[in-house]
Amino acid sequence: MREPRAPRGERESTVSQQYFAERPAAGRRPGSVHVVLPDVHLELETDSGVFSPSRLDPGTRLLLDAAPPPPAAGNLLDLGSGYGPLALVLAARSPDAQVWAVDVNRRALELCARNAGRAGLHNVRCAAPDDPAVPRAFGLIWSNPPIRIGKPALHALLTTWLARLEPDGAAYLVIQRHLGSDSLQRWLEDAGWRAARIAARSGYRVLQVGAASGEKGGRGGRVGRGGRARR
Repeated sequence: MREPRAPRGERESTVSQQYFAERPAAGRRPGSVHVVLPDVHLELETDSGVFSPSRLDPGTRLLLDAAPPPPAAGNLLDLGSGYGPLALVLAARSPDAQVWAVDVNRRALELCARNAGRAGLHNVRCAAPDDPAVPRAFGLIWSNPPIRIGKPALHALLTTWLARLEPDGAAYLVIQRHLGSDSLQRWLEDAGWRAARIAARSGYRVLQVGAASGEKGGRGGRVGRGGRARR
C-alpha cells in the first residue's frame, strides 16, 4: 500500500534538510524568492541545500510582519541567516546599523552576500559563527532558528548567542508550534530569560526574548520598541 503523501511543508523540509550543514551535498538548483513588504521589496537568489529555497518561509514572513522597528544604529544579528531575507530587511530598515548575517552553511552565506550586494545593502556582513570579526554584543537578534538540529544543539546555540545581547537588547525568534514553540518558551524562562509570545499565525509563534532582572526567570522591565527596555 502506498504511504500517504507528506504535506508540502514537510516535503520541503526533507528536501532542504542539509541547510544546517557547513557544505551541503545537494546539487545546485538556482532559484529566486521575492520579499514584498510595505517598506521593502527584495528579489533574492536561492539554491538547493539552503533553508526554504522555493518560497519565503511563512515563519520568516511572520517575524518580518510582527517584529518592532529595529534600532537605527549599532550591531544587529540575523542568526541562521540562510540566503538573507531577515538580514537584508534589517539592513534596509536600519541603514546606519551594521547587520551581521551568521550561518554555518557556506552556500547560504555566499547567496546572502550576493543578495546584499545586488540590493546595494553594504551594511550587511555575512560570516560563519566562529569568525573572529563577529562582535561580542548585539542590540538586536532576529532568528528563525534551526529547530531540526535537535533540542540539545538548539539550546546550546541559543545560550551562546543570547548571551551576546546588550543589557537592554532583545531577540525575536520564530518557531512552529508543533516543533516546540511553547516548550522552548518555558526553557528560555527556566534559563533566566524573559520570553513572551508577541504574535501567532498559521501555526507559528514569535517570541520576544530579553534579559531577566533579579532572580532566575524574573520578569524585570518590559522590552520595548526595537528591543530597547521600557521600565
